[in-house]
Amino acid sequence: MKAILLAGGKGTRLRPYTATLPKPLMPIGDQTIVEVLLRQLAHHGVDEAVMCIGHQAALIEAVLGDGARYGLRISYRREEQPLGTVGPLKTIANELPERFLVMNGDILCDLDFSAFARAAEGSGAPLTVAVYERPTKIDLGVLELDGAGTVTGFREKPTYTFWVSMGVYGMSREVLSFIPEGQPFGFDQLMHALLAARAPVKTFPFRGHWLDIGRSDDFADAQDEFEKNRARYLPER
Repeated sequence: MKAILLAGGKGTRLRPYTATLPKPLMPIGDQTIVEVLLRQLAHHGVDEAVMCIGHQAALIEAVLGDGARYGLRISYRREEQPLGTVGPLKTIANELPERFLVMNGDILCDLDFSAFARAAEGSGAPLTVAVYERPTKIDLGVLELDGAGTVTGFREKPTYTFWVSMGVYGMSREVLSFIPEGQPFGFDQLMHALLAARAPVKTFPFRGHWLDIGRSDDFADAQDEFEKNRARYLPER
């Protein structure tokens, strides 16, 4: 399997930490978050990872090297200008197999990547999204109104649950036709383009452990979670 890791962002939500470190190199225990991810990918059968990098690219290359110590091969593609979440895929179109994995380089999860890849391929869809059910608390009183503005219901600091993208995708080359050349293009734009074309988009519901360390509160939680359950995230080969 081939995996594309998106690691070109500036990590603005994690400032001031990311003023000196790119987000994929943020520490989790005695490793960086992207090193944990690379070891997981190798464990699940990925033999090649392409790092799409931009911000502090040289530092990422120096830390990760050729990938041998993680059990796979790493190659690097530098962005001359920011290309968004999925824009970088267009620049490496000639290197991509018929089906491949794409993911953010800053997630902590215990997803079975090989099972996800099989499900994505079996779906036959150009895009399969790993999704996680996440509760969101509203720290305000929420009023329900009718058309005349009269209150019909009230909930104090309610919690709502949504299925959210985990930043892990199974894609086919068909997706590339929806990505413009040489300009920023995000996952949100890709979703809208696929839906507008009525192209099937499948999901892989995941009920394990997932944190997006690009969010400051998740980063703090990830530190505790990794230390308590290290074996969950770094399985033996």
